[in-house]
Amino acid sequence: MRVMLKRITVAAAAGFCILACATWSSISTPNLSLRGAASPDHRFSVLDRRGTALGISYQNAFNLADARPLHDIPDLLRHAIVTAEDRRFFEHKGIDWRARGAAVWQNLKARKIVRGASTITEQVVRILNPRPRTLWSRWIEGFEAMALERQANKGEILAFYLNQVPYAAKRRGVAQAARYYFNRDLTTLTDKELLALAVLPRAPTSLDPYRRSTAIAPSLQRLVTAMEQRGELETNASLQAQTLTLARPAPLPNASHFVSYIRETVSALDTGTGVLRTSLDGALQAEVQTLVDERLKTLRRKKVTNGAALVVDHTTGEILAWVVAGATSHKPVPGGTINAVRVPRQPGSSLKPFLYASALDLGWSPATILDDAPMSEAIGSGLHDFRNYSHTFYGKISLREALGNSLNIPALETIAFVTPQRYLDRLHRLGFTSLTKEASFYKDGLALGNGEVSLFEMVQAFSALANHGQIRPLTPLAQSTHARETKQVFSEEAASLIGNILSDPFARRREFGLSSVLNLPTQTAVKTGTSTDYRDAWVLGYNSRYTVGIWFGNLDQTPMDGVTGSTGPALTLRAIFAELETRHRGRRLWLSPKLVRRDICSTYGPAGECYTRSEYFMPGTVQSVAPSPPSGLDLLRPTEGLQIAYDPRIPQDVQAFEFVADGFNPGHKVNWILNGANVALTDDGRWMWPVERGSHTILAAGNTVVLKPAELTPMTAMRLGELALEAGLPEHVFQVLTGRGSVVGER
Repeated sequence: MRVMLKRITVAAAAGFCILACATWSSISTPNLSLRGAASPDHRFSVLDRRGTALGISYQNAFNLADARPLHDIPDLLRHAIVTAEDRRFFEHKGIDWRARGAAVWQNLKARKIVRGASTITEQVVRILNPRPRTLWSRWIEGFEAMALERQANKGEILAFYLNQVPYAAKRRGVAQAARYYFNRDLTTLTDKELLALAVLPRAPTSLDPYRRSTAIAPSLQRLVTAMEQRGELETNASLQAQTLTLARPAPLPNASHFVSYIRETVSALDTGTGVLRTSLDGALQAEVQTLVDERLKTLRRKKVTNGAALVVDHTTGEILAWVVAGATSHKPVPGGTINAVRVPRQPGSSLKPFLYASALDLGWSPATILDDAPMSEAIGSGLHDFRNYSHTFYGKISLREALGNSLNIPALETIAFVTPQRYLDRLHRLGFTSLTKEASFYKDGLALGNGEVSLFEMVQAFSALANHGQIRPLTPLAQSTHARETKQVFSEEAASLIGNILSDPFARRREFGLSSVLNLPTQTAVKTGTSTDYRDAWVLGYNSRYTVGIWFGNLDQTPMDGVTGSTGPALTLRAIFAELETRHRGRRLWLSPKLVRRDICSTYGPAGECYTRSEYFMPGTVQSVAPSPPSGLDLLRPTEGLQIAYDPRIPQDVQAFEFVADGFNPGHKVNWILNGANVALTDDGRWMWPVERGSHTILAAGNTVVLKPAELTPMTAMRLGELALEAGLPEHVFQVLTGRGSVVGER
């Protein structure tokens, strides 16, 4: 017996040691601080300006977005949770031995598990260190619960439990449960609804009132009785009369791309207690998202897939809506994970207002006359023709109409006046960091939007025009105290003139018509843009308070089917401003009091009579005129050294090339001299020349220059050049080649 007892004792000691070692190695001391448990990018919750959580995913292990401090949770709910889950919570040290003993006895009598005895502390441990539900895990959780009680007080443990206790539909915490079941905040729930939140954690699935409304009633009654016995709830007839009014929550605003932007820039922001309240308006976000998605759905047949919209309050610089197309769609949109608000794209004509604002600050006025006439530019040995969208040229036209109608030739004249370098410097001051090349790279094409910029940069720059010419960096924070440097990029007068032009329906009538979709009920400055081959469609606008920008296109760079800024996103812009009008009624755009108003001649009648209109001028620019036209005759086509080729698809004897001259006096004729021979006399400075193979020299002479007939006989190219030099005539040498391909330069 002694040997047997000794062996039993040794075995027991060995088993105890093994158990102790196994227990010691399995224990993981819990930590209530979820900042350490979360990833670095999600250690704070992001809320909209009204406190609604943004970027919530119910797949997360912890509730980081809707955590409430203990003092913000109703007293009745706190008492009910303790009564329902752990009546001696404030008495034990992590394990309720009395409850465990009672549970073991009841389970033995029933010969099955009918009751558990986990304390709130043990349940917190289970949330922090999830394990399979086994007898061993229950053993370990008891030691971890006692360790947790030593390092945290009861209030901290209860607060954690109330914010992390699991409910149905992967909701965690009483705040999320209140939204899920009743679509209300905790502070607005009735007593019966609060008691229901205390009962549901026992069996979230089987007691779910959405599945069976009466399933919760017995458990709820038992809780009411227990609380009455503990003196925590007075018998109240009104409680019995209350009903559980279920209401499914509205979908949360999808602002995942905005939240990603916040988390990328959070290092520069003070998140305080781990909750960051942003400037985003959740209701407006949802409305704009719907408008963008619905418009793109109608444009799908036009091969439009992607889009983005940005809405800001330019009086504060706050971002109110940040929308990427397809964010709420159940069917993934190609490229939908890309934050299109920040993707650089070609802006087309939507960049022109900044060019004309620069010209106004350099002395031009809205009445400055520009020449909208055909323009060609030599590119190597080829030729590029510039044209307006409608392929129409309007001749002499004011700056107001040139900008209003988004004409291309006047924009090229304007950048020649401003210079590409000065214009690029101004764009950099506006925050266009995407324009990383030198001015020599962009050249005059910068006037037509050949660089790539993001929607974020465009809206920020347009908000500067709306904000009296002062650039204020956009902020994602509500009522931000974060220091933001402001700079005066344009004069107040120039900025207000641009707004006045872009909101003038009469100024845009030639290209857009008097009943344009861009004419909004409240005065709103609007500018559209379309890039080459219809790859990008833009519209940007601002009223007295809000600036809105929209981009449509395809992120894979495939072209759309003829969609422009006015035929694509403009309708969505109107709808967004209509929604904004319901929040804040717009006023007329601000107009600088320093501007001078004068009547000027807009057109002249047949007898030379003047038809006047009113125009605004910056001080000192009332007499401003267009830059002086080129002196003398100018040969625009062909350019020097041009090489053209026959088109093999067309018979050679019917192919022609148009010669174009400029700078002659109206009413005078142009004499065309080809290879020394007088070949044509035209009234409009144009001549369609039947193409002939070979090397040719062409001169254009106005009838103010008198040449003797003998001088027009065939002569050598050298003598012809001497004649041109002596008479001051433009002369170009060009070639016609045979071979495959189309006319060089006709792109």
